[in-house]
Amino acid sequence: MNGVERKVKLEWRKHFKNLYLPPQIPVKIHVPPMNYLTIEGKGNPNQEGFRTDVEALYTLSYSIRMLPKKGVTPEGFVEYTVFPLEGIWDLDEEGRKMKELNKDHLIYKLMIRQPEFVTEDLFQKVLETSRKKKPDLPLERVKFETWEDGLCVQMMHVGSYDEEPKTFRVMEQFCKDENLVRTDLTHKEIYITDPRKTSPENAKTVLRFQVAEAKRT
Repeated sequence: MNGVERKVKLEWRKHFKNLYLPPQIPVKIHVPPMNYLTIEGKGNPNQEGFRTDVEALYTLSYSIRMLPKKGVTPEGFVEYTVFPLEGIWDLDEEGRKMKELNKDHLIYKLMIRQPEFVTEDLFQKVLETSRKKKPDLPLERVKFETWEDGLCVQMMHVGSYDEEPKTFRVMEQFCKDENLVRTDLTHKEIYITDPRKTSPENAKTVLRFQVAEAKRT
C-alpha cells in the first residue's frame, strides 16, 4: 500500500491459539519463557483482596497498552490486544491437610503476559505514574518477571470453577495413557471469558499443569 508495509495487530486469540484456545480434550504442550506482570496473594478469591489484586494487574497492563495515545511510543511497540488473566493456584500447609477444599487457604500468583517490547525499565516508569493515579491499589506488590511453564498438559474447561475437578480427572487419565507424570501440585488457570459478563455454565478456562516423561520400568 503505497510502499508502506501494513503492521499486523498482535492478537492472542489469532496468533497464540495453541496457548490460549486448546480443545476440550487434553493435549501436551511446551510453553516457552515469557514476560509477565505478576502479583502474589492468598485467601478466598471471592473476597475484596483478590479483586484489587486483579485490578492492579489490569491497571498496569492497560497503562502500557495505551502509552502511544499519551504521546509515548516505546521502542519496538506493536499494536496488540491485552493478554488474558492467568493464575497459578496452590494451598497452604493447613489447606493441604483438609479433606475438602477450603478457599480461605488458597495461595495464588496472578499474572498477565506482556509483549516482547515491555522491559523492566518501562514497567518501572509506568508503575511510578500509575501509583500516583491509583494510590488505593496494591501496585507496589506487582512485579515484572519472566516465567516458563515448560512441558505441560492443558485442556479447555467449560463450566463453573467448582466443576474443575472433573476436567482434572480427565487430564490425569491422559497423563497415565501418555506415560506422563505431574511434577507439581500447583496448576495454572487462564481465564478466557470475563466472569462478570459470562454465566458460570458458559465460562471458559484453560487448565494447565506441569508434567514430565515418566521413567519406563
